Amino acid sequence: MQPDSEVLTSSAVVKAARVPESKRMNTLPRYFGRRLMTGEALVYQSLQSICEVYSGGFWDFFELSNGGFYMTPRLEGPLRIQCAGNGFDREMSCEAAGIVACLMAFNALAWQTREAHFGELFYQLRDFAAQHAEAASIFAAID
Repeated sequence: MQPDSEVLTSSAVVKAARVPESKRMNTLPRYFGRRLMTGEALVYQSLQSICEVYSGGFWDFFELSNGGFYMTPRLEGPLRIQCAGNGFDREMSCEAAGIVACLMAFNALAWQTREAHFGELFYQLRDFAAQHAEAASIFAAID
């Protein structure tokens, strides 16, 4: 997907825009708040748990027009994603893998913290992912 992309949902178009370098410093605190360290680490750990070749690196940030957010690793793709809990084993783009990692992290944060904000981030990103070119793989991975 291009740096600025649009995804249709049943009710509205959700646009994704890459966060410019000049605004990166404020992005994670805005979305993770007081859970910044935990939230960021959970995204990285989520990808590491499902992608054998991932061992860290630079991530791009994207803000969604519906108030959501996601991160994607800046790696050469595609990446092989394996989810032991549901048997998922496929290659997907780095963007789709980042969406999966963020969905996993937002879900974990929602359950751990019981803060509605993380549930909202999950559903906002899920709405964007629903019309993504790799939607079937994204949803199969998080099933």
